[in-house]
Amino acid sequence: MPKPMMSGGDIESETRLRNSLSRIRHVIIVMSGKGGVGKSTVSSNLAQALSMKGYQTGLMDIDITGPNIPKMFHIEDEKLYVNDENKLIPISVPPSLSVMSMAFLLPERDSAIIWRGPMKTSAIRQFIEDVEWGDLDYLIIDMPPGTGDEAMSIVQLIPKADGAVIVTTPQDVAVLDSRKSISFAAQTKLHILGLVENMSGFVCPHCNEVTEIFGSGGGERAAESLSIPFLGRVPLEPSVAVSGDSGMPIVISEPESKSAAAFNSIVDKIIKTVEKA
Repeated sequence: MPKPMMSGGDIESETRLRNSLSRIRHVIIVMSGKGGVGKSTVSSNLAQALSMKGYQTGLMDIDITGPNIPKMFHIEDEKLYVNDENKLIPISVPPSLSVMSMAFLLPERDSAIIWRGPMKTSAIRQFIEDVEWGDLDYLIIDMPPGTGDEAMSIVQLIPKADGAVIVTTPQDVAVLDSRKSISFAAQTKLHILGLVENMSGFVCPHCNEVTEIFGSGGGERAAESLSIPFLGRVPLEPSVAVSGDSGMPIVISEPESKSAAAFNSIVDKIIKTVEKA
């Protein structure tokens, strides 16, 4: 069956999309099978760590109905501006990070977004083609949980993404849902860079003793059984939550912490994999 002809507007939009993507070297998609596993915490720390290592980095928050990334950098009150080419300028975070989120476009912080799939897809496309990302080494995409409209939109709009990082917590129910993300990646031919086990053992801030509140090793076992790379464990430290609420990811607020060390190790593995490829 022949494909429908593209209109002039469609062609112009497709050109803008390709031009934006042509200036981005690597695209990393951060996914989770369920909510509450710390996916946005992982996304923000990976992006900040890449920036601190000298890479020009973008962080795109496409959780349209529940955008949290701006809060994690204390930039939720920032306003977007448009340049001479009618493109939105993402919010800049030192040393070399650009952030875009639906939260910047809401009239009020608590405003609800009640959109069906096509509107979400349109917004995600605009986040790519109508934002002045410039020349990026890495674009980190923070996805909403699950494998719905946003996930489908991203794999269709960026078919040459370097791959996905799957985030889970150690307990069985979270690992079960992470397998669904892995299945989604397989069905859509999205390469999997690896799996991150978040909240893997509580680190007592007083004695440094580790207590496995949610268990440990579930993510690593799942990665092994599914023959995908295991990128590492991030411990459960109170300072991670504090740093997120205060708007300073832990890789910069407490660089000597076990969590920061884990995030930097994960970033190093990702860099090694995508640069080698």
